[in-house]
Amino acid sequence: MEITNSSTILFRNTMRITDGHLDGFRRAITQAVAFAREHGPQLMVEVFVDEKRMLAHSFQLYRDSDAIRAHWRLSDPYIREVMEHCTVQHFEIFGEPDRDIMASLKTPDGESFPFTVSPRIAGFNRLETPGPGE
Repeated sequence: MEITNSSTILFRNTMRITDGHLDGFRRAITQAVAFAREHGPQLMVEVFVDEKRMLAHSFQLYRDSDAIRAHWRLSDPYIREVMEHCTVQHFEIFGEPDRDIMASLKTPDGESFPFTVSPRIAGFNRLETPGPGE
C-alpha cells in the first residue's frame, strides 16, 4: 500500500528532565500514556528514558491533524503535569500537519520551543487491521 499522500504524522519529542524530578516525571508520563491508551486518538505512543543524560524521548503517531487536535483537547491536564518535570529540548515532526497545528506548537503555558518538520517522501505501514474474511 503506497502512502506517499498519507496524512499520518509522527511526533518525536526530546525532553530534558529537570534535576531531582526523575521520579515525578516517570509518574506523570506513565499516567499520561495510560490516559492516551484509554482515551486518546494516537495510533502509537512510546516513551524512552535515558537516565544517565536525564533525557526522555516520546514518539506519537497520529492518523492526521484532527487526531492531534483531539489529543491536545483531551490530554491538556496530563501534558501540564508532565511539563512540571521537564522542558522540551527538541521537537521533530514527520509528516505534514495543517497550518493550525503548526501555529499551535507551544508549551501548555504558551511558550515556543524548537522544532523541525520533515515532509514524507514515501512509505507504507501495516497498522490497518484486516476486516473479517480478509
